[in-house]
Amino acid sequence: MFLILAAYLGGVLTILSPCILPVLPFVFARSDQPFRRSGLPILAGMAITFAAVASLAAVGGGWVVEANYYGRLAAIVLMALFGITLLLPRLSERMTRPIVALGARLSQTAGNEGATFGSSLVLGVATGLLWAPCAGPILGLLLTGAALNGASLGTTFLLLAYAAGAATSLAVALLIGGKVFTAMKRSLGAGEWIRRGLGIAVLAGVVAIATGLDTGLLAQVSLASTNGVEQALVDRLHATPNTPVMKAGPTMMMAAAQPPAASLPVEGQLPSLAGAVDWLNSPPLTAESLRGHVVLVDFWTYSCINCLRTLPYVEAWAKKYHDEGLIVIGVHAPEFAFERNIDNVRAAVKRLGIDYPVAIDNNYAIWRGFNNEYWPAHYFIDADGRIRSHHFGEGDYAESEHVIQQLLREAGHKDIASGTVSVAGKGVEAAADMTDVESPETYIGTDRAENFASPGGADQGQVHPYTAPATLALNRWALTGDWRVGGQDAVLTQPDGGITYRFHARDLHLVLGPAPDGKPVKFQVLVDGHAPGDNHGVDTDADGNGVINAQRLYQLVRLAGGIGDHTFEIRFLDPGATAYSFTFG
Repeated sequence: MFLILAAYLGGVLTILSPCILPVLPFVFARSDQPFRRSGLPILAGMAITFAAVASLAAVGGGWVVEANYYGRLAAIVLMALFGITLLLPRLSERMTRPIVALGARLSQTAGNEGATFGSSLVLGVATGLLWAPCAGPILGLLLTGAALNGASLGTTFLLLAYAAGAATSLAVALLIGGKVFTAMKRSLGAGEWIRRGLGIAVLAGVVAIATGLDTGLLAQVSLASTNGVEQALVDRLHATPNTPVMKAGPTMMMAAAQPPAASLPVEGQLPSLAGAVDWLNSPPLTAESLRGHVVLVDFWTYSCINCLRTLPYVEAWAKKYHDEGLIVIGVHAPEFAFERNIDNVRAAVKRLGIDYPVAIDNNYAIWRGFNNEYWPAHYFIDADGRIRSHHFGEGDYAESEHVIQQLLREAGHKDIASGTVSVAGKGVEAAADMTDVESPETYIGTDRAENFASPGGADQGQVHPYTAPATLALNRWALTGDWRVGGQDAVLTQPDGGITYRFHARDLHLVLGPAPDGKPVKFQVLVDGHAPGDNHGVDTDADGNGVINAQRLYQLVRLAGGIGDHTFEIRFLDPGATAYSFTFG
């Protein structure tokens, strides 16, 4: 509802944009006719046609999610073409001439029929065809946000809400009279210069990217890097007031203790799994095909430390009860934008040794079907397709396994042992020492950053030199060197920059990514000013050396001795390192 309202209000404000001007002659041509018979059908036809055409454009827009990974050159060419069309209106007119010609033909046909409801509706259809190619640049932000939900009916509703907002503004203008039209026409000249100015700005950005003047600029300018937009929409979709989303951190919400197995309630039916954009380790599964099997659905994402620490148990259950009919399905719902890249997920699944089916839920369709709010989240489904239990977060593994055993017995498997698996996770999958963790999950991007201690604070979106104070209080952190801090991450633009954090925990993890061009980034870690030695994590050696070669969670410190307050420092020897969030355990 929030997104639909925002789209509607954005459409209302479109009347202030120069891009609405080309359709005004069509709309005001019949301002002397009765509104119900002429104005209303024109606006309705315009809104419906625009939503349909823009939806088709959104269908082809999914490729931009992968552009930063595989299509740098294609993205540069596309941006250059976009800038040229803004700078040279005649070229833009030629590119959209087929659609405009169709709209003009329909408009002429409608004009010859007289002011009937049907002819006005046809005129509205023609106006929508004219408006769709014109309003594309204005809708960039909306289409990017809509892409989060995929090319679906929901996307069309968002675009229809936007069109309805614009139609509302035009309806008010029609009712007020022709004076509004006259005033708006005066802005045509200014609008054209604004359009050309935007074209020059886009082309300047393309030159900077193509010549390598700023290796991080593509990630900030291109449509493919919409981290801030995506993160805001993810937070809006996932979180509800006073309901924290389960992420990596020492404070975790656990579900209430499981009820006795014999009294497991029915919590609902297994929702559709059709919303997955892809499947790993399996052909697509459906709720119908799973009937007769006990199913465990595990919502996870591969850079979430809480999810990683539950994986050994999920994998052990999948192996132990496979012959009895248990099917485990991992539903990968991304938190960060890079987790939407299916190749990244595929590599993580292989690295983690996951061999059960994994549904790629980039559109959060399965997530919403379960009304889920947490990572990790486990849902237990019986052989009749009914949800019988759930658990959020880490812990209570024995109780969860007893639920699996109970559901298998109900399905007719009588020889299910009551014992539980014994699991000892390794590396990042090892259980946390939550009895002595005093440091919270900490985000680097400004959208959710806390306790940032560099003097002057963060300068979002700009390359800025940062320094660290001489001393840091517990859970305070700072950047050093030249960084561009965004809403979701921070990118180091020059070598020899770093991050310092005063923490209290056994394990310290940091979600990192390599340079935007994919080049690995070397780094060195210090603990209290010295090489970590025996306190190094699985992604560093005793001297603290490591390499960022993929976008994932890195374990940098695992204290071998007593837990206390320590100062962590990571220094990146190459430019381009991207930092997302700290987690502890």
